[in-house]
Amino acid sequence: MAYVPSATANRTPPQKDNTKTINKVLIGVIVLLLGYIIYDKTQDSNTQTTLTTTQQALATKEIDYKNLDSAKAILQAQFDIASNKIDTLTTANVKLEGALAARNSEIAKKKAEIKIILSKKNASESELKEAKEKLSELNNQIDSYVAEITKLKAENQQLSTDKKQLTTEKEQLTTEKNQLSTDKKNLEDKVDVASTLTASHINITAIKLSGSKEKETETAKRANFFRLSFVIDENRVSASGKKALYVVVTSPYGKTSIANGTFTTREGVETQYTEKIDVNYEQGKVLPVSFDWKPGTQFVPGDYKIEIYNNGFKIGETKKTLKKGGLFS
Repeated sequence: MAYVPSATANRTPPQKDNTKTINKVLIGVIVLLLGYIIYDKTQDSNTQTTLTTTQQALATKEIDYKNLDSAKAILQAQFDIASNKIDTLTTANVKLEGALAARNSEIAKKKAEIKIILSKKNASESELKEAKEKLSELNNQIDSYVAEITKLKAENQQLSTDKKQLTTEKEQLTTEKNQLSTDKKNLEDKVDVASTLTASHINITAIKLSGSKEKETETAKRANFFRLSFVIDENRVSASGKKALYVVVTSPYGKTSIANGTFTTREGVETQYTEKIDVNYEQGKVLPVSFDWKPGTQFVPGDYKIEIYNNGFKIGETKKTLKKGGLFS
């Protein structure tokens, strides 16, 4: 016959098994709880790390943006300084614009390129880098510009000095030339004066004609003409050649007898002459001169004054008196 366990015998072992199971479940739950707690902590740590990293990245980005803004502001300030320097140089050197036209064109082009970049609201780092490079080139051009202006100014100063020196020399030469001209004129005047002939041994004779015979007379009504004779003295300055002599005969009435023209004296007085005599003079020689003069009308009693002029100077003078004469003279 088969063995059948009793009910009491079967209950006790299941109770022990249940206790073990519950213990295992509790242990598992505790393990799960611990695992979850550990996982949750890990997740919190990762999240925090992620948040921190993100915040740092954003902060870095913000710093980058701030750095870009600062770099742009610095570049703008440097650009403004360079622009002001260019304007000052151009304004102060307007006279040199022609010589610096090419340089001005290059600088203006570079300024425009930089200005375009700096005018952008959100210029990138690469654009600002490009602007910085162009600004460096611009400053180099400005330095070169300043050097060229300095050179041109020095050259202009030298030219100004040379011009002033030349002007002074020219004025000095002009003064010397004027002095030489004055000296030359003075010398010429002296030579001219020294070359003026002189007359001596002046003699006037009243001649009466009787047919072909001549007879001296002192009576006015008997005189037919005057014979004037004189000597041109030796002159070693006057050149040989034709010389003009002007003879002025003044009647007793105080008028020039038979005026044939005029000449100007050295005092600037225009004077009428009675006769003009051209003589051939030989330098350093004595020359006798003689000529006859008729009044054209009857002589009148009184004093006749005879003056001889050469080169504007009076070189001789004499007087001839004719008497009235008696009824039978």
